[in-house]
Amino acid sequence: MEAKTEKSKMAPRNRTIILTDEEKEIYRHKLLKIGSPLLFKKILNRVINQDIFEAIEILPSKFIDLLFVDPPYNLAKTFNTHSFKKMSVKQYMNWMNTWLRKILRLLKPTASIYICGDWRSSAAIQLLCGKYFIIRNRITFQREKGRGAKRNWKNNSEDIWFCTVSKKFTFNADAVKLKRRVIAPYRKNGLPKDWKKEKDGKYRLTYPSNIWTDITIPFWSMSENTPHPTQKPEKLLAKIILASSNEGDIVFDPFAGVGTTGVVAKKLKRNFIMIEIDEEYCLYTIKRLSMAEKNSTIQGYADGVFWERNTGKHR
Repeated sequence: MEAKTEKSKMAPRNRTIILTDEEKEIYRHKLLKIGSPLLFKKILNRVINQDIFEAIEILPSKFIDLLFVDPPYNLAKTFNTHSFKKMSVKQYMNWMNTWLRKILRLLKPTASIYICGDWRSSAAIQLLCGKYFIIRNRITFQREKGRGAKRNWKNNSEDIWFCTVSKKFTFNADAVKLKRRVIAPYRKNGLPKDWKKEKDGKYRLTYPSNIWTDITIPFWSMSENTPHPTQKPEKLLAKIILASSNEGDIVFDPFAGVGTTGVVAKKLKRNFIMIEIDEEYCLYTIKRLSMAEKNSTIQGYADGVFWERNTGKHR
């Protein structure tokens, strides 16, 4: 088959996920399209292959515990069979409002919201989120990918806006501690102060900040990598899902791409509902969900903590 031939030409260490023609036929039958309201159990933990505006109208009210949105950023970009064009800040905010205001009905009063963007998008996201939610923070993560440009600073970061519907919300700080190497091991009365010696070095557990420098964008030698051009890392989603939901909660992603949100939710014993308009990306999602049934590991997260990039547990 064509996909198998492509796989055979890949470098030995290239672990990018591919789809064979046989898999596409099998997974296509597992996709969901909704034309009328369904029993909630029929849409729970499913991938809805549909336009967001069609699906949102039919979904039940107040079911979302955690909303994660990774919309097209405000720049020209092609996503497989769909393209997005750059707009003015006001136009981009108006475009976001066309779907975000429809999602409000689906949120529980205790829901948390995370919306991704870059420097071109963040102004619009902040203005719109301030209209509907309580803005709690802006997370900035280091996007260590790309070679940069000669006439500008390398675009090396992205933002995630963290909001809540109300003052009552979930935040599990202890679940998202970062394990860091200790550079200056301070001692008090001869004993380690807030650090611990292990076989391969000295480490300290720290509470999470809004600057994330431990994120690795998926690339060809990572087993979670797919052909999607803007795929979010499983580690990034794990931080958000562990912090802002509990086991059994429902995570909703209306721009699911290749399904990282649902894959991580499954690995962390949460429920999910995802919407994605592109069928091929949905098929990758189904494959990744089946892979998650056999392997629940998340790169960079082990022993109940997140590890710094380029440490042993991160690989």
